[in-house]
Amino acid sequence: MKLAKNLENLGTESAFTVLAEAKALEAKGNPMIHMGLGQPDFKTPKHIVEAAKKALDDGHHGYVMSNGIPECRQAVTRWIKKRYSVDIDFERILIMPGGKPTMSYAIQCFGEPGAEIIHPTPAFPIYESMINYTGSTSVPYDLTEDKDLKLNPKKILSLITDKTRLLILINPNNPTGSFVEKSVIDVLAEGLKKYPHVTILSDEIYSRQIFDNKEMPSFFNYPELRERLIILEGWSKAYSMTGWRLGWSFWPKELVPHVNKLLINSVSCVNAASQFAGIAALDGPDDSINEMMKEFTVRRKLIHEGLNNLPGIECSLPGGAFYAFPKVIGTGMNGAEFCKKAMHEAGVAIVPGTAFGKTSGDYVRFSFACSQDNISNALENLKKMLSK
Repeated sequence: MKLAKNLENLGTESAFTVLAEAKALEAKGNPMIHMGLGQPDFKTPKHIVEAAKKALDDGHHGYVMSNGIPECRQAVTRWIKKRYSVDIDFERILIMPGGKPTMSYAIQCFGEPGAEIIHPTPAFPIYESMINYTGSTSVPYDLTEDKDLKLNPKKILSLITDKTRLLILINPNNPTGSFVEKSVIDVLAEGLKKYPHVTILSDEIYSRQIFDNKEMPSFFNYPELRERLIILEGWSKAYSMTGWRLGWSFWPKELVPHVNKLLINSVSCVNAASQFAGIAALDGPDDSINEMMKEFTVRRKLIHEGLNNLPGIECSLPGGAFYAFPKVIGTGMNGAEFCKKAMHEAGVAIVPGTAFGKTSGDYVRFSFACSQDNISNALENLKKMLSK
C-alpha cells in the first residue's frame, strides 16, 4: 500500500515503549520498579469520582458540544480568576481529551513547509514530532546548556525570525523538572512584545506541581500578549486524572473556530461524565493537591540526594513537576546504555534522555511519582549495579 510520506516524520512517546519492555520482563518473573511514566500514583479524589458517577446516573452519556459543555468551560474561567485574578471569556476555553490535542492542534494551525516553530529540547516528545509532521522547520533551544536546565530568554528571542510562527514554552518542564520563576518570564514576555507575528504556546500542565511555595508565572499574567496566546492546562497531573483524558486550553479569539473544527474532525467531543468530574475538581477543595505536594517534596529530596550520591551521576534539584533528569555520562555509559542496564540488571525502568531530544544523550529521566520505598529500593539497586 502507498502511505502518505509525512507519516515517516511522526515520532512517538518512548515512555510507553519502556513500559512495554518492563512489563514483558515482569511477566517472566523479573521484579521491576517503574519510574518511567509521568503519572501521579495517587487515586483521583473521591468527590471528583462521585461527580462522574452522578453525571452518568443523571443521564449525561451522549454527545455534547465539541468545545466542551458551558458549565465546564465556565468552571475553568472561575479557576483562572481564583488563581491569577484574570477575567477570561469562557468562549475562549476549549475542553480537550487530555493535553496532547492542544499541542497537535496548535502546531497544525501554524506548521507548514517554510514556517519555523521554536521549541525547547529536551521536551515532551510530541512537540517535535508534530512539528516535523507538518513539514515546518524545528528550531530548538537547548536547555542542557544551563547547569539547572532552565531556559534563557535572550537565547530564545535571538532565534526569532520573520518565518517564526509559534514559540513553545514548557514551565515547569517535562522531562527536566526545571522551573523558571516570574522574574525570568518577565524578561521573555517583555522581549516578545517586539515580535507581534509570533504566537506563544505556554504548556502549564504542571502549574500545581511547583516546590518551595513558589509562584506560577502563568502567561495569563501578561495581558498585552493575550491575543496571541495559547495556554495548555488540564486535570491530569494536579488531580491524578491521567486516564480520564481531560484537558483544557485557552486560545486567541480568531483561532477558536478553527480549533473547534479540528476537534469536530477528530474526536467530536470529550465525554460528558469526565467534564462534570472536572467541574467538581476545579470548584472543590485543594486538600488533595496539598497532600500530594507534601509527599512529592519528600520524594524530591530523597531522589535528588540519592542520585547525587551515586558514582558518576549529577542531578540538578527539580523545581517543579515530578521528574529528576540526571546526567549519567560519568558512569561511563550514555543515557540509553544506562537505562538498558538499569532495567535488565537493577530492575529499574527509566527513560533515556534521547526520548526527549537529540542533545540529551547523556541524561535519563526518573519519574518520582512512585512510593518512597520504591525510590529507596531503586537507588539501592542502582548503587549495586554501579559497584560491579
